Amino acid sequence: MPGPATLGRMHKIVRDYIEAAPPEHRALFERIYDLIVADHPDAEIGLSYNMPVFRQGRRRLYVGAWKHGVSLYGWRHDDGGFGERHPELRHGRGTIRLQPDTAAAIPDDDFRALFDAALDD
Repeated sequence: MPGPATLGRMHKIVRDYIEAAPPEHRALFERIYDLIVADHPDAEIGLSYNMPVFRQGRRRLYVGAWKHGVSLYGWRHDDGGFGERHPELRHGRGTIRLQPDTAAAIPDDDFRALFDAALDD
């Protein structure tokens, strides 16, 4: 579960969302959030399709916490090589499903490459 310091610096929309998310997935969601915000501090944060969305220019990255874990949606055709490095995590077109134990073994730089591909023009 995110600690008070992290929740305090989260955008209110995201804070409300994560507080309602399954408790077992909150730490993973927090990690994803922190990585996106650290590398894309100018990204606008909102709510779309009932989940947080990070917007930078015309680009979008959606992050949802569900019963199965955390899902990422929204990159175009380029996922920064994430799908090649972790093909077992791709589900359908443009969806990556993460569970806390699986994500723990993925280096932050792999996630950063995905987020950069999704949000950089």
